[in-house]
Amino acid sequence: MSSSLTQKILSQLPGDVLGGLHQGNRLLTSIRENTAPVPTVIQASQQPLDSVEWDVIICGGTLGILIGCALAVQGLRVALMEKGILQGREQEWNISRQELEVFLELNLLTDTELQQAIATQYNPARVSFNNNTEVWVEDVLNIGVDPVYLLATLKNKFLAAGGELLEKTPFAEAVIHPNGVIVNNQFTGELLIDAMGHFSPITRQARQGKQPDALCLVVGSCAQGFPENNSGDLLLSFTSLQNQCQYFWEAFPARDGRTTYLFTYMDAHPQRLSLAELFEEYLCLLPEYQGVELSQLHFQRALFGFFPTYRQSPLKTPWNRILPVGDSSGSQSPLSFGGFGAMVRHLKRLTLGIQEALETNQVSTKALALLQPYQPSLTVTWLFQKAMSVGVNQKIDPDQINQLLAAVFAEMQQLGTPVLKPFLQDVVQFSPLTQTLLKTGFSHPGLVTKIIPQVGLASLLDWMVHYGNLSIYTALFWLSPMLETWIKNQPKEQQYYWHRLIDAWKFGSGCDYVDET
Repeated sequence: MSSSLTQKILSQLPGDVLGGLHQGNRLLTSIRENTAPVPTVIQASQQPLDSVEWDVIICGGTLGILIGCALAVQGLRVALMEKGILQGREQEWNISRQELEVFLELNLLTDTELQQAIATQYNPARVSFNNNTEVWVEDVLNIGVDPVYLLATLKNKFLAAGGELLEKTPFAEAVIHPNGVIVNNQFTGELLIDAMGHFSPITRQARQGKQPDALCLVVGSCAQGFPENNSGDLLLSFTSLQNQCQYFWEAFPARDGRTTYLFTYMDAHPQRLSLAELFEEYLCLLPEYQGVELSQLHFQRALFGFFPTYRQSPLKTPWNRILPVGDSSGSQSPLSFGGFGAMVRHLKRLTLGIQEALETNQVSTKALALLQPYQPSLTVTWLFQKAMSVGVNQKIDPDQINQLLAAVFAEMQQLGTPVLKPFLQDVVQFSPLTQTLLKTGFSHPGLVTKIIPQVGLASLLDWMVHYGNLSIYTALFWLSPMLETWIKNQPKEQQYYWHRLIDAWKFGSGCDYVDET
């Protein structure tokens, strides 16, 4: 496939964007062909350290600053390592307004600062599949946060709270000792937090070269010259299967134009589309999607990347004193891959949990694993991702995925906002899910039957276990207030354990979701 359009557009942009795309492709190929070497960056020593300078050392600043600032404000001694200069990217992060409340709750931002961090707001947002029913929603992922301002503000708060920022300090290695961890043979701490993202060397060592179970490829741009439009698209498809992929689109108004994304789910088979090929597809289809010629657009920046996802998530690291957070931990949904959204959603839970772990010296592998628990609300979404993708040699009706999604969302719309809104924000709850499954099953038995050969019986049976667990976690969370008094009378170490269990029930059942309307 010629990539002439891609070359033409990307060569106009500042910086070596084309080089970045090729670099992304090389990384993608090494993961698909499983040729990337497994790093050995973590080792253990039986020798105690003479002294430990920090409570927490965080590697990876872009999202690490969120947790770093929260911990420093709580009074912990925190050092934050970042391989470059800690600064936000130009492209806005999309989130829902209610989710931002945590920045006020944890005293990370004032009301004024939070307002200033919001670069754009839009309403409503649309969900549509192959020109079938359009579903419109309000206040879902309709806030664009300015990462440059947000990170600069958090950086200042972090430093003011006594945090140590180590810029231009890439992570190289860590040695775990009985009483602490030493990073780069220089910095000592009680706990090492890995916030280095999907391709963290710590995560890669822990996973021992295991291939991802699925990938999501995303390409897009921010450009000026679109027709005036203050609405967005959350999930839209207007083509049948192409290149054994179902293409999905998103669009949002941005401060300096309009952002449009094309994304697709697939396995890690080497024959799959490359990022460059998907970018070419994006540029070929963009005029039809937005009703505008490419020649009318003035591109501000290009966006591309891919997100690996593993069924064995969140990651349980084999070491004491190391905690993966954010994308490193794999605790985000295999549907949305929202690194910023997932970090914000779990920020309060992680902050209080890490604080309690350090206070009670719960830093063993087993104790820290409780901070990244199994969550049925995430695991059930694996089947949805599988239903939105197709095997590399699998034959299905080219319109099957669109027909199924159109039917499901039409039923969810009839069930109303309490069913639709949480799901679009990546929160799966037992009651709304059950209502949707029953309604869709009765109204469209033929469509539902077609899913079984597409996803496979083994996947369906595995899913039923997690669906059952979703109901159990929901019941346990609703019963958990009865344990409060009893827990308060337990020793501190036992309290840590029970608090983590209640957190797991809460987030694992989607009961952490609060709708402001």
